Amino acid sequence: MNKLPVQLAHIGVPPIKCQGIKTKLVPFIFKSISWEPTPQSRWIEPFVGSGVVAFNLSPPRALLSDLNRHIIDLYRAIQSGALDAASLRDFLENEGEKLAKRGADHYYEIRDRFNEEGSPFDFIFLNRACFNGVMRFNRYGKFNVPFGHKPQRFARAYITKIVNQVAWAAKQMRGKDWEFRSTPWEEVFSEAGPNDFVYLDPPYIGRHTNYINDWPDSEAVYLAKAARKLPCGFALSMWLENRHRRNTHIDEHWSGLDLRVCSHFYHVGATENLRNEIDEALVIKPGFATPDRGKQMTKQMAATRVSSLQTLF
Repeated sequence: MNKLPVQLAHIGVPPIKCQGIKTKLVPFIFKSISWEPTPQSRWIEPFVGSGVVAFNLSPPRALLSDLNRHIIDLYRAIQSGALDAASLRDFLENEGEKLAKRGADHYYEIRDRFNEEGSPFDFIFLNRACFNGVMRFNRYGKFNVPFGHKPQRFARAYITKIVNQVAWAAKQMRGKDWEFRSTPWEEVFSEAGPNDFVYLDPPYIGRHTNYINDWPDSEAVYLAKAARKLPCGFALSMWLENRHRRNTHIDEHWSGLDLRVCSHFYHVGATENLRNEIDEALVIKPGFATPDRGKQMTKQMAATRVSSLQTLF
């Protein structure tokens, strides 16, 4: 039934990179949530991103959504077998040879083709050949990350690493009732049932990098209010604090819930200030956090609320 908490012996890595990927936080997330699913329960993610949390949990039933249709198209292609390890290896070997010979010219040809056709094969190529592994789109929905200046990027070992990640993702969802959608989070919320669990990983307040669409403060506040009305358990991942400032949004709009904190370091980002150590918060609906520590962290959050409002933004 893939109930939580759980301790995994191995953490798998999905085939795409994106800002805020939770690979290193999966053990922290899985040991902090308490959820006993029924045969009809679904694991729901309205902001699935790389999919690293869902793929590692590998629940029997899931509803996974993201407004970035290219992520959804990729995982649908893997799910259906239209993109598999063998076909991706052939593609990356072919395009990698061209990249090695032509460098940036070939990268930008692939980028133009992707922005015209949206192929999931091109999506993986760009994600792995672009500057710093950033996933960024302009206001017209076009991928606009420049070349990463590594013409020899697709060495044999690196291609094997990527295709193994695709094979792992396919294995994790094989035989499972998983639905991938590109739809607003409000629509996903409307389908949550009392035995489901909703994991939220929305765009981070104050760390916006044009991932796919605007995420104004007003929508973040609306999400916080709507989450409290969900009929099931939920948890939210969001940055809490770094060496420069504290995210007061959590204190102001997610108070009264259980709070867990874990420090880690971001390696993916367009600029150096997005690649620093940061305290990550996991806010959990009361009754769905593992015992004791959640209560302790809730008290800590309440005690720091006044001082946090005085920090510089």
